[in-house]
Amino acid sequence: MDIEKLNIIHMDMDAFYASVEERDNPKLKGKPMVVGGRSNRGIVTTANYQARKYGIHSAMPLFMARQLCKDLIVVPVRHDHYTQVSRQVFDIVHELTDMVEKLSIDEAFIDVKDLDINSLEACQYIRKKVQEELGLTMSFGISYNKFLAKIASDYEKPSGLTIISEDMMPEFLYPFPLSKVYGIGPKSQERFKSFGVTTVKDLMALDEDFLVKILGKAGRDVYARIRGIDPRPVEPYSKRKSLGTERTFEPTRNEKLLVDMLEKFAEEVSEDLKEKRIQGKTIIVKLKYDDFSVHTRSKTMDLYTNDKEKIFDQGLELFKELKLDRQVRLLGLTVGNLLDDHIVQMTFL
Repeated sequence: MDIEKLNIIHMDMDAFYASVEERDNPKLKGKPMVVGGRSNRGIVTTANYQARKYGIHSAMPLFMARQLCKDLIVVPVRHDHYTQVSRQVFDIVHELTDMVEKLSIDEAFIDVKDLDINSLEACQYIRKKVQEELGLTMSFGISYNKFLAKIASDYEKPSGLTIISEDMMPEFLYPFPLSKVYGIGPKSQERFKSFGVTTVKDLMALDEDFLVKILGKAGRDVYARIRGIDPRPVEPYSKRKSLGTERTFEPTRNEKLLVDMLEKFAEEVSEDLKEKRIQGKTIIVKLKYDDFSVHTRSKTMDLYTNDKEKIFDQGLELFKELKLDRQVRLLGLTVGNLLDDHIVQMTFL
């Protein structure tokens, strides 16, 4: 294995919100705990690893989580605090390089090809400093492209570090379920299952044209990725055209639950925009129903914003345009048409 050729890192904080709460209140350690709303109408934002043993996961309604674990501890969400801690984590990462593509508050790709240290040394540096200065753990994946680095970081959690080199491919991926392959959603997984295709090894036996027939143009990407081919570069976050969040959950038609979730999304997206000093003017709301059909509504506003209330108010208007005549299994909120703060200010001087 030539570590010098493996310059892409995917870093992922371990149960970030829950880990911050455990750090701040050591009495919570070792007990099943979730971060989320206090009422039964709320949802789980993050579950710690003890809670996950009961089958509890993010976006699960709290009443269901409490049914699974009677001793569950629920801690209220502190978005401002998590944003501050996230900034501290990324400040450490940026000590090494600015080639950081932030995916969310606790996750990013890093390209170390222009550094004097290799990817393994970079991971060791970040891990040691985050542990010593912030008291938090994280998992890393190292490989020669983004797809494999993301697969690797999820391979062994918490506190994992997995390396996927070119000579390990494609056999390393053979046992993985289709859910691990970016580009294959639940509906496609079910369709593949009807053909007896449930693992990456099964998928490898299918030709590219067949994958395109099933997945559309994403089929070509899937065909390449499972063979270790992913040419996407690591791009600093400022180059992104949109920023948002979405979550899959147990199907529901509970409007209050969905609106509460939408408001949480607006807060998360607003904090992310402010942290990156960017604003947007296009709001997009997405619903995926239990039949896997997807419907979206969008609106471009007159002015740029990163204000939580403005994002939520516009998102709520768009949400109300979408019908709740079926069970909903995914909700998403995205802000697009992004500009840096200083450009926005110059534009409207």
